[in-house]
Amino acid sequence: MSNTLDNMKIHSSVLAKKLKNGEITVIPTDTIYGLTTSAFLPKSIERIYQIKKRNPEKPLIILLSVISDLSLFEIKIDKYTKKILETVWPGKVSVVLPCLNRRFHYLHRGNDSLAFRLPAKTDLKNLLKITGPLVSTSANPEGKHSAKTITKAREYFSNSVDCYIDEGLQKSLPSTLIEIKDGKVKILRQGGEKVKI
Repeated sequence: MSNTLDNMKIHSSVLAKKLKNGEITVIPTDTIYGLTTSAFLPKSIERIYQIKKRNPEKPLIILLSVISDLSLFEIKIDKYTKKILETVWPGKVSVVLPCLNRRFHYLHRGNDSLAFRLPAKTDLKNLLKITGPLVSTSANPEGKHSAKTITKAREYFSNSVDCYIDEGLQKSLPSTLIEIKDGKVKILRQGGEKVKI
C-alpha cells in the first residue's frame, strides 16, 4: 500500500521528516505498535486522540533518545531521580515525572505529570535522535486490543493514519510503569520488564 513502509531503519530519514511535519504514523516501538507523532505539535497530538477515540484526560507516553531531553519539557531532576533513571533506562520502563508547566497542558492534560520512556531498541533510538521526542500510544481504538500487526492497525485506522511501518508481528508486553515523586518511587504497573524498588 502506498502509505506503508517496510523497514524503520531503511526509511528512517523519510519517516523522521513525516513525524517532524506532524504526520500520524504507526511504528513498531520497543514494545508494541504505537501511534506516534512529534511531542511538540499540539494539533497533531489532538489528531491522535481523535483517531484513537482516547479519553482526553489520559496523557500519552513520550519517547526520548537521551535523559537530557527531559529539559525540553522544563523538567529538572535531582541526583536521586537521575540515578533511578540510569538504572531503568534504556529499557521497557515508562517513568512518570512531575510536570507543572502550563505550556505543556496539551501533553499532561491537567494531570501535572508526564510519562517518559527511553527505549533500548537501536532503530527506534536512532529515529528519536533525528525527530526529537515523540508521543506514543498503543495502536488501537480505546477499549480494543493492541494491534500486533500492521494489517490489524489498518483495519482499525485505515487512511486516518498518514503512514504505517510494517515490521511483522509485534507482541511484547506493555512497558512497566513507575512514578518518581517527592523522592519516592512507586510501581504503577509491572509490564515486560520487571522492576524492583
